[in-house]
Amino acid sequence: MTVTSARAKKSPEPIIGRTAIVAGNGSLPVAVAASLRKQGANPLIVTIKGEADPELYAGEHAEISIVELGGLMRILKAENITNVVLAGGIRHRPEFSAALKPRNGNLVALYRFMRAFRLGDDGLLRAVISTIESYGFRVLGAHEVVPDILAPAPGCITRKKPTQEGHENIEAARKAAILIGSLDIGQAAIAVGRRVVALEGVEGTDAMLQRVADLREAKRINRKGGVLVKCAKPQQEVRADLPAIGVSTVENAVKAGLSGIAVEAGRTLILSYEDTLAAANAAGLFIQTFEQEKS
Repeated sequence: MTVTSARAKKSPEPIIGRTAIVAGNGSLPVAVAASLRKQGANPLIVTIKGEADPELYAGEHAEISIVELGGLMRILKAENITNVVLAGGIRHRPEFSAALKPRNGNLVALYRFMRAFRLGDDGLLRAVISTIESYGFRVLGAHEVVPDILAPAPGCITRKKPTQEGHENIEAARKAAILIGSLDIGQAAIAVGRRVVALEGVEGTDAMLQRVADLREAKRINRKGGVLVKCAKPQQEVRADLPAIGVSTVENAVKAGLSGIAVEAGRTLILSYEDTLAAANAAGLFIQTFEQEKS
C-alpha cells in the first residue's frame, strides 16, 4: 500500500469573515477559490494583471497590477475583507516607474515595497504581508485554506520507489537547495549521478528542467536518471511562495530524463494531488517526501 491510499483528508479550520485571494499565475489560486466556495464562502478574487488564470475572471473579481498596493487596500476595504490569501506566482518583475504613480499607494507602502527589492524575493513577500497586515487584514497561507495540498509525511507516495542512487541524489540536491534557499536564490536543485547539475534561479522550476533536458540533448549529461528536489527556504515566509509541484512538473521531469522528484513534507504544495500522482505513476517516476532539516 502506498502513502496515497492511506492519505488522510484534512478539513480546513473555519475561516471567520470574507476572504480575498490575490491571484498570481498557476493553479493554486484556482484550488484555493474552489475550496472556499466548497465551504460555502464567497471569496473575492483579486487578479494580478497579466498573471492570473482566465478561469478566475468568471466569478466576482477585481484586477490590479503587481505594484498597486494602494489600489489593493482600497478594494479590500470596500469589499469588507477580513482575510487575504496570496496565491500563485509572478512571472514579470514590476517596474519602479509604475510603482511611483500616486494611485498605486501611499508613500509609506511604496517605501516598504521598493526597499524590499534589495532584500530579495523573500524580503519582498514579507514587506507585502507586513503592509497588508498594517491595514488590519489577516494574511493566511494557502495551506490553511486547503490543508490537503501540503505534501504528506516522509515516505514514497508513488508505486515506484527510489533506488540507493536515487536516495543519494536526493541528499545531494537537498543540500544544494537548502544552500541556495538560505541565499534567497531559489527552492530547487537537480542531482544526476550523485552530482548537482542544476540550481533554480529566477527562471523557475520548469525552465530549470528544460535546461537539464537541453543539456542531455547536447550530451553534456550522459548518465541516466536524476532527481529534482524542492524544499522551503530556511527563512521561508510560509504564508506565501511555498515550493510547489504539479502535473506539469512531472511532465517536465520526464522530458529532462529524471527518475524522480523529492519534496519537503509539510512545507511543499502538491497541486492537483491525485492527478500529479497518477501522472508520476503512469510515467514510472517516483515522488518521495522528506523531513524538514533540523537547524
